Amino acid sequence: MKHPAFRHRRALLASLIATVLHGAAIAEEAHVPTISVTASPLSETLPPSATAVSAETLQSLRPATSDTASLLKNVPGLTIQTSGGVSGLPVIRGLADDRLRIKVDGMDLISACGNHMNPPLSYIDPSNVGSATVFAGITPVSVGGDSIGGTILVDSPAPRFAKTGDESLFTGEAGFFYRSNGDAYGDNLSATAASETLSMTYTSSTTQSGNYTAGDNFKDAGLAAAGRGWLDGDEVGSSMYKSTNRSLSLAMRNENHLTELKLGQQDIPYQGWVNQRMDMTGNDSKQINLRHTAELDWGMLDARVYQERTRHKMQFFDDKLYWYGSNTGTPPDGASCTIAGGNTGCAAGMPMDTEGKNSGAVVKADIRLSARDLLRVGGEVQQYRLDDWWDPSGKGMWPNVFWNIHDGERDRLALFGEWEAQWSTAWLTQFGVRGEQVDMNAGEVQGYSSTFSPADATAFNTANRKKTDNNIDLTLLARFTPDATRTIEFGLAQKTRSPNLYERYTWSTHGMAMRMINWTGDGNGYVGNLDLKPEIAHTVSASFDWHDAAEEKWGLKISPYYTYVSDYIDTARCSSGGNACTAGNLTVTDAFVYLKFVNQSARLYGLDISGHFPLAENTAYGNFTATGMVSYTRGENDTTGDNLANIMPLNAKMAVVQRTGSWSNTAEVELVAEKKDVSATRNEMKTGAYGLLHLRSSYTWKQARFDVGIENVLDTFYNHPLGGAYLGQGKTMSGTDVPWGTPVPGMGRSIYAGVNVKF
Repeated sequence: MKHPAFRHRRALLASLIATVLHGAAIAEEAHVPTISVTASPLSETLPPSATAVSAETLQSLRPATSDTASLLKNVPGLTIQTSGGVSGLPVIRGLADDRLRIKVDGMDLISACGNHMNPPLSYIDPSNVGSATVFAGITPVSVGGDSIGGTILVDSPAPRFAKTGDESLFTGEAGFFYRSNGDAYGDNLSATAASETLSMTYTSSTTQSGNYTAGDNFKDAGLAAAGRGWLDGDEVGSSMYKSTNRSLSLAMRNENHLTELKLGQQDIPYQGWVNQRMDMTGNDSKQINLRHTAELDWGMLDARVYQERTRHKMQFFDDKLYWYGSNTGTPPDGASCTIAGGNTGCAAGMPMDTEGKNSGAVVKADIRLSARDLLRVGGEVQQYRLDDWWDPSGKGMWPNVFWNIHDGERDRLALFGEWEAQWSTAWLTQFGVRGEQVDMNAGEVQGYSSTFSPADATAFNTANRKKTDNNIDLTLLARFTPDATRTIEFGLAQKTRSPNLYERYTWSTHGMAMRMINWTGDGNGYVGNLDLKPEIAHTVSASFDWHDAAEEKWGLKISPYYTYVSDYIDTARCSSGGNACTAGNLTVTDAFVYLKFVNQSARLYGLDISGHFPLAENTAYGNFTATGMVSYTRGENDTTGDNLANIMPLNAKMAVVQRTGSWSNTAEVELVAEKKDVSATRNEMKTGAYGLLHLRSSYTWKQARFDVGIENVLDTFYNHPLGGAYLGQGKTMSGTDVPWGTPVPGMGRSIYAGVNVKF
């Protein structure tokens, strides 16, 4: 059911496109000079195994998405696990979520939710991303830690100051976009006032959307949840969202010193979740981020302290319903249910609340030992506190508060050293060591009542819950550049990650409670394990890069990799302890199951290929360039012989880019193979092969940029391999109105337009 606020906006799209075409025609007739954004070659300054997303790529993708993770989708080896509209989870070579180190403006943010509805990249809007760097291979210890899959660094634009001799600088930009599928729209604004030494920047962005539609019907049309609204057969329930982000940045520079204070606030009043049983009904976050950098005689000093607080809420929106009773007829509205007394027939929803506090400090220095040698040293401290509780709401969920995690603690202390040596113009090496101590603990818990998982609560409360992990990371990287047209990188690494709080401390084997712990979106239920050990990954990778001397016209890069993970945190079906963990759970093949986190062993290997080359230059229609990317990942559980879950099958993207004057036009084909290597333990769903066509166009004129495009031009129906199970409507706890085995469909055709003006 589309939100009323999203109706009657399709005319905006036609108006925006008309504006773009009209402005373009005027500019061409007047021959007005244009301002182009270009990116210089980055490989000379980037550390080994790093890929920087170009400014042009960031700008071209912003109008087409509200999910910052999607800005990275063209990085070789990186895919997106779909979830909420602004909360996609990056996957690097088969490893995702907490297995990645994701830093936003230098802060290590943590998802404060049993379903990971507020991942780190959801805290920055695409319009406020100034730079993005991905380490998809072996991550240097100076930017990695407590992770095994790679690192993502996303930063807002650096502070701007007035030029020397100018008294002041006043600048900014404003933008607006509209997308037809879901009636999505949003705006962004930033403004800067600065002198030579002081700078102040304010940014604001808002985005919202109704439910999106698939390329075809994938279910019967009907009432979403027994009288709560009509959903068409192609409408994807619980996919609406709204998000607002604001920040204020104050910066001061004095010669070679720069101090910057950032204050951030996020308000997400709602975000539906198509592959979870719950929806986000609120996510309020406040951030304080203070940084000081200095260029000194001996090198660079960088120090940062930060704190982030999250208040997160989950409930059911109108597409879903939690209803106890005979499941026939029309249930009463949730508001009419009583908490005490009768408690028959229904429950007043199912409120779930989370509060997280994340504090950290980082100090690091780049020390020039000689013309050849550079030493990086540093230390990090992070203190994380989490409470996850569910208030009583009726039926069996009363009279107590259910404590999912009570007084959760996860504290990290890390020290690292990294030696980089430029032995000659051809050879560069990097060797790093990182040590981390991770201390974890949690308080006593309770169920809704003395009959709700009493044995589980007793066992948890009497167990030793304080855990300490001492982790070591080692990296050895080398770069060989025999000439201006070839670069070879290769390396070895040991990387370690300790379990998160939900993997270690969720305790109840009651079916309802277990289904609330699931960030994979597969519909199954999960329970934690106090005895989990840290994951230790051993990786070998290489990349072979051929390019023209200027690294501008053509290039081909091939990157094979292999990772073996001991004590990999996978799952096993639980069969003892009562509640949902029964013997029958072991044999289920056509329904959701109940799983316990366990340490096993796993291996992942694959190949990424990317390239670009000119098709035609200086023609009457401009320059034409072909780009391409192919990725293959295989993941296997060596303990059980099963396949790892959420592994993207073979996929490729091929595009032709035409540039002439201020115009840039792209036609892209996206191809994905059948997903057939699935996890039998989790009853993971298979998906079919598909191909999509996308068209994009941009035009710059003076200080303005116009973007238009069509995603999924042919309105092709497909199921995204990392989309999970469809739980977007109906009785999502006692069963869904859509049969088990229905994957989440991808978005159908979407026409979009956006404008951004600098002033």
